Amino acid sequence: MSATPASTRFDAPGHPPATITEFKGVRFMHLGSSWVQGAMRLAKPDNIELEYVQMMMMWMLFLDHPKHIVQLGLGSAALTKFSYQRFPQARVTVAELNPNVIDVCHAHFGLPPNDARLDVRQMDAMDFVLDPANHGKVDVLQVDLYDEDARGPVLDSPEFYQACLDCLSEDGIMTTNVFGDFANYDKNLQNMELVFDAVVWLPEVHDANIVVVAFKRAPSIDFSVLYERAGAIKKSMNLPAKNWVAGLKGWMQDQQE
Repeated sequence: MSATPASTRFDAPGHPPATITEFKGVRFMHLGSSWVQGAMRLAKPDNIELEYVQMMMMWMLFLDHPKHIVQLGLGSAALTKFSYQRFPQARVTVAELNPNVIDVCHAHFGLPPNDARLDVRQMDAMDFVLDPANHGKVDVLQVDLYDEDARGPVLDSPEFYQACLDCLSEDGIMTTNVFGDFANYDKNLQNMELVFDAVVWLPEVHDANIVVVAFKRAPSIDFSVLYERAGAIKKSMNLPAKNWVAGLKGWMQDQQE
């Protein structure tokens, strides 16, 4: 990867610095370490580059017209931009604690300024989900909370996941990335299963990322319908949604054995 020029370092005190590198047409974001915290292909800045981040959109198989999409942890703004652009009927809210992340996304990852539909807030994700004003108001909650060490989710307690559930509307869905030390996987899944009606996860993708989908109310799953929806998502959004359905099917088969 190329060296990071001083002009691409955002290091307001009190938070890990945000820096970028570029390699083969892809810009990467880092938080004071070599861990990749997000990516954007320069030739296709509005697409979602990383496979696991694409999988975070798996809620699209079950929800057609969300009114409020919330992102906990901005990353390189890939999910935020995609949701904002592709769901013009939805409000998109982000809780991101690190101001350096917000600044680097505005400067180098195409994050648009806040407006009537987009609200990127510098705040702690736990404060957001505990706020009664947000309870019952969120159709989609996308959670990707990592610090500079990337050992596991920053927030992963039963109390956190209960607060996430409280934020969801009646048929709301949470997608989250569980990455890091192996012990984190079971801990996070068990804590989610304590509060959500149904919790499923897809096979591990690159760099040990596992995407989990948690439902406030368990859906009825008809795979012929899901494959049909996946085809429409591929056509309209250019996302590999049939792979998600295949992953869900494999997960269900594994659970039945």
